[in-house]
Amino acid sequence: MAENKGQVGVIGLGTMGGAVARNLAERGWRVFGYDVSEQRIREAEAAGVQVMDSPTAVARQAETILTSLPSPAALHSTVAELANDASKGRVIAELSTLTLEDKSKAEAALRSAGHVMLDCPLSGTGAQAATRDLVVYASGDAERIAALHEIFMDFSRLVHNVGPFGNGTKMKFVANLLVAINNVASAEAMVLGMKAGLPPQQIIELVSSGAGNSRIFELRAPLMAEQRYEPATMTIGLWQKDMRVIDEFARQLGCPTPLFTATESVYRAALANGQETQDTASVCTVLEGMAGLRRN
Repeated sequence: MAENKGQVGVIGLGTMGGAVARNLAERGWRVFGYDVSEQRIREAEAAGVQVMDSPTAVARQAETILTSLPSPAALHSTVAELANDASKGRVIAELSTLTLEDKSKAEAALRSAGHVMLDCPLSGTGAQAATRDLVVYASGDAERIAALHEIFMDFSRLVHNVGPFGNGTKMKFVANLLVAINNVASAEAMVLGMKAGLPPQQIIELVSSGAGNSRIFELRAPLMAEQRYEPATMTIGLWQKDMRVIDEFARQLGCPTPLFTATESVYRAALANGQETQDTASVCTVLEGMAGLRRN
């Protein structure tokens, strides 16, 4: 581990937040974390994170706080505690995928309490988070974003300042729309190839070297080939939250999303099959069933 670079807080130690906290600890930051899950707490402590008993306790130790939270309720609960109890002048970089309305409400509450909130969602899966293969879409105060560059680069590979607060979330919606489509498209291609008698590994190798490749194909097709859907890099259940947020955003704009909408029935079928905790790559099994493809 490198020498102490300073203190940073991480509130929300799930798949993404836990990986962020571990990577920061490995790169010399003194990380103070908080989560409600005993399992996540144990995992974080094993990674060198000092776990605190509340968001306020995290804020007492670190002026820079990263939040990676699973729901609007978790965000607003955390923000209320920080706004009421934390010393002024904290910078909160919000990494979650939530609605613009929820993030704007949180930003206003924190600003009124003397804090600065940045909107900084992450592009990447849990597996990518583990290897620092994330992209940060940072938006908000440009000087604060620049000041956090070293922290961001110690858990990601790229940081983009995309402008005013909220632009990060808008960019994340655009990226996740493509993720949703490319994931189902990858499964469709794999099932077509396997139904035609091609070996799964050959499909992966040749698609990956050609014009039809995508980053999502590279990440998810191997899971489809191996039928390896647990532990999940992104669960079907959690992904449905992101899908609803994107759908709502597009509807508000009056922007048609025919391909994105077409994928929704495939994800819903996976949920109906009891695949809520499986990786989103498991949509492949839905298409296999539709194609009458049986694998050993």
